Amino acid sequence: MPNSNSKFHCNNRGGREAGRRELVSRSLQSAQHCLEDQDFGTAYAHYLLVLNLAPELKASVKETFQFTLFKWAEELDSLARIQDLFNCYEQALELYPNDEVICNSMGEHLFRMGFRDEAAGYFHKAVKLNPDFADAKENFYRVANWLVERWHFIMLNDTKRNLTYQRAIENAVRSGCKSVLDIGTGTGILSMFAKKAGASFVYACELSKTMYELARDVVAANNMEKEIELLHLKSLDLEIPKHIPERVSLVVTETVDAGLFGEGIVESLIHAWEHLLLQPK
Repeated sequence: MPNSNSKFHCNNRGGREAGRRELVSRSLQSAQHCLEDQDFGTAYAHYLLVLNLAPELKASVKETFQFTLFKWAEELDSLARIQDLFNCYEQALELYPNDEVICNSMGEHLFRMGFRDEAAGYFHKAVKLNPDFADAKENFYRVANWLVERWHFIMLNDTKRNLTYQRAIENAVRSGCKSVLDIGTGTGILSMFAKKAGASFVYACELSKTMYELARDVVAANNMEKEIELLHLKSLDLEIPKHIPERVSLVVTETVDAGLFGEGIVESLIHAWEHLLLQPK
């Protein structure tokens, strides 16, 4: 009897495998016919089935799947079926999470729809995955020009201003302020000043996804990614101990420019003082 049961299970498994292969083969044929008929939605559905049933085929059908996805996305966009479009890209990125072409295409749709910060995140990921991907680099620089305020460039090239900040931070750290929070870190320059001055703990928050990603790159380029904790958060949303373990002894910010009140500096600094900064005894 044991041998009989074992044989039954083997036959059962073999039957299921044969059925899977048959379904995959038929779905691939159907997908091809749909592409010939320019029925991209149905072709996309067939490819989803194939890739879920036979993930070992991901590499061989990748280019055709991309083509089908992009054509179907164009149709969905023209029909204003935006949620369906995003759902398709989410499904595609679950199957190909490290595909720079799909990431770039998703970013292009987001950018056209006005979601520039989110688009920048996908363009940035595409460039990270493939630094030689010219289209993704061009798209990232284009969206960055929309999102990075012009005064950032002016401030970063203001040597006198930067030296003044650096000296003030050095004096504060050397006088005993060993934990630092940088509100609206931008490129991360003040956080790096604090770390170089000897601060034990440095936290930096940035609301803009683009600037947050830029700060990560700048901090990493200066070999400080393990010493500065970057948080993609609005300062008003920071919680202790959820985001930082305890109140800090120094808050720094470089949100002072011609748009003083537009940047919410007063509200942010009051919040930081009341909730995140150690109170004087």
